[in-house]
Amino acid sequence: MNYNNEIRKHRTTTVTLTVLQDDNTPLANQEVVIAQTKHQFLFGCNGFELIPFVNNELQESELDKAHQYNELFLNLFNFVTLPFYWGPFEPKQGQPQTERIKTTAKWCQEQNLLVKGHPLSWHTLAPEWLLPMSTQEIIDAQIKRIKREVTDFQGLIDIWDVINEVVIMPIFNKYDNGLTRICNQLGRINTIKMVFEAAREANPRATLLLNDFDLSPAYDILIEGCLEAGIKIDTIGIQSHMHQGYWGVEKTLRILERFERFNLPIHFTETTIISGQLMPPEYDDLNDYQVTEWPTTPDGEERQLEEVLLHYKTLFSRPLVQGITWWDFSDDQWLHAPCGLIRKDGSPKPAYQELLKLVKGEWWLPPTKFVTDQEGRIKLDGFFSDYKLSYSGKESTFSLEAENSQPVIKLK
Repeated sequence: MNYNNEIRKHRTTTVTLTVLQDDNTPLANQEVVIAQTKHQFLFGCNGFELIPFVNNELQESELDKAHQYNELFLNLFNFVTLPFYWGPFEPKQGQPQTERIKTTAKWCQEQNLLVKGHPLSWHTLAPEWLLPMSTQEIIDAQIKRIKREVTDFQGLIDIWDVINEVVIMPIFNKYDNGLTRICNQLGRINTIKMVFEAAREANPRATLLLNDFDLSPAYDILIEGCLEAGIKIDTIGIQSHMHQGYWGVEKTLRILERFERFNLPIHFTETTIISGQLMPPEYDDLNDYQVTEWPTTPDGEERQLEEVLLHYKTLFSRPLVQGITWWDFSDDQWLHAPCGLIRKDGSPKPAYQELLKLVKGEWWLPPTKFVTDQEGRIKLDGFFSDYKLSYSGKESTFSLEAENSQPVIKLK
């Protein structure tokens, strides 16, 4: 595959800008500077480790490492996922951790990170206080919970993984939980319909995702059934935890082609590629692989580097893919896996450094000089993104959109 050709075809545009002065006359034959300020594509990561820092919960000795973490995080990403796992979020009924997460969401927004909440409904990490309830009481509590969070965070978080891993939800049998009960009784599609309607009612403008790790035909059959039932899914979420080895380009494209047939935006919501020994292939459930240490290795980091770049180029070249969320940013988080782009000591791995060169180098316009013509026009080749144009102490911002081929820029 010629990635550069596909990326240029689907991610860039050529436009003619017209630059106007305050009096609406063209800025003729003048040098201006144009710089990209933000990607339209969502380069994301879960931001769980940001929460203690933002809420002033760290010890003094931990702050230097946290600042280093934040700097590396903000240099690369423009999108962040914050946790709304119901059990930890509301360990006691009626006492949600709203302010702690809201403080973090506000900080992320101030750092120009678009924020997503994950998830509003999931059988794993459901609160234990649901267990004594009747099925109808659990349904009522779930709907109330969704409406509360989506309402409370409106304006801070308008993108949600509404329900997580529904393919397995009604048959999950590792332990009793309230969500498996209601999904078993209502069925998958009716459960999805219920939670999506609750989220949509609370924030009609929100972007709502269905998210799953089970990428067997059961998932795309489920999506098809939801759409036939009139459920409005805004974006399809695909998890890609590659603890047992990189999928490879062929498998990635096969998966994409199955979900691209719906012509809906696709987010790779949870992406991991290991930089150490791979998880043995006999584990069907990644959570069953329990180790106390899982170190990164030099050879593993070189392998991770090659696979990360190939994975991002593959996904960035597909027009329906609108975002990639890495999971986790640093090593030794979920399952102690060495899946971070930075090591436990906070130092960046080769995969981080080279991915940054792609996102903020090859796929980025640094401050660049242009000269307008007699009519104040400039021809610009750029990614679909946000930009800033500067001239003689004045500036104006603009975006390149697929449907906007001749934007007019007025200096302010």
